[in-house]
Amino acid sequence: MNILAIETSCDETACAVVQDGRTVLSSVIASQADEHKIYGGVVPEIASRRHAEQIVQTTGLTLEQAGLSLPDMDAIAVTYAPGLIGALLVGVNFAKGLSLALGKPLIPVHHIRGHIAACYIAHPQLTPPFLCLVVSGGHSHIIEVLDYTAFKVVGKTCDDAAGEAFDKAARVLGLPYPGGVEMDKLASTAVPGKYRLPNPKVENRPFDLSFSGLKTAVVNLAHNAAQKGESLDKAALAADFSDRVSDMLSSRLFAAAEQLSYKNIACAGGVSANSQLRSRLQADAKAAGAQLYLPPLDLCVDNAAMIGAQAFYEYSAGNVGDSSLNAYASMDIG
Repeated sequence: MNILAIETSCDETACAVVQDGRTVLSSVIASQADEHKIYGGVVPEIASRRHAEQIVQTTGLTLEQAGLSLPDMDAIAVTYAPGLIGALLVGVNFAKGLSLALGKPLIPVHHIRGHIAACYIAHPQLTPPFLCLVVSGGHSHIIEVLDYTAFKVVGKTCDDAAGEAFDKAARVLGLPYPGGVEMDKLASTAVPGKYRLPNPKVENRPFDLSFSGLKTAVVNLAHNAAQKGESLDKAALAADFSDRVSDMLSSRLFAAAEQLSYKNIACAGGVSANSQLRSRLQADAKAAGAQLYLPPLDLCVDNAAMIGAQAFYEYSAGNVGDSSLNAYASMDIG
């Protein structure tokens, strides 16, 4: 089954052709990062306009690289939630148009489900059930993947997402957008241990996360140093911040895995590309005797291949849409 997948939930116009949920025939991403860098973050109106300008060309290039044409597609898949509403609407309406014109099924895909499915592409042997940490600019969840279309959230952030915290801390340190990538580069040049940062916990909710206090601690360190005329060791602070975030994420993930008796553990989403987090997860998996599944870096970022992978299982479960399909800025994974 050949599925043409479209992803426009934020600032990447992405399209892919995925066969039977596991084989990627082509995948194209038109990034807007350089344009949004001027503003220090994603500007929703600009993102929506660029999607509208790029989506036809991106789809055409994807089909060309796959060596296929639109009539060769068996279904059209699209991210419909969650994300920037204007950006999502571009993809959803384009996908609906293709579905109607071609007479092909329309498959709506939840963005977080798509991130989890990136692990299926990278690791064909991976099958549910397993426990997955999904960490990105807008999401930080520990999820039981009970089946391909059945999920249970066992832990999540109560405020900022991990990726959002990275971006805000990076801005305080004067690093350019996208902040997470720049923080990772800077942190790699120092050894953690110079700055004492808080380890926020959520009372009576051992698997939940809170990053707002950690972000505020970095802001206060930077402001205090500036007021006192002292120099701030930005590399050391970046290393300590990254180390703390990695500790918070990995410790809760493996605590949940122990309580729920999972030995197959996965991690997905943009923040899963962070080198310190990947190292910490690998070390904790080894200590726990667990099998860790990490997607390659190109499948950590938003892409349409992961949407096409999940779409295969959504279609198999009978989850299809029609011309009334709408986009939603927020929606639980269930």
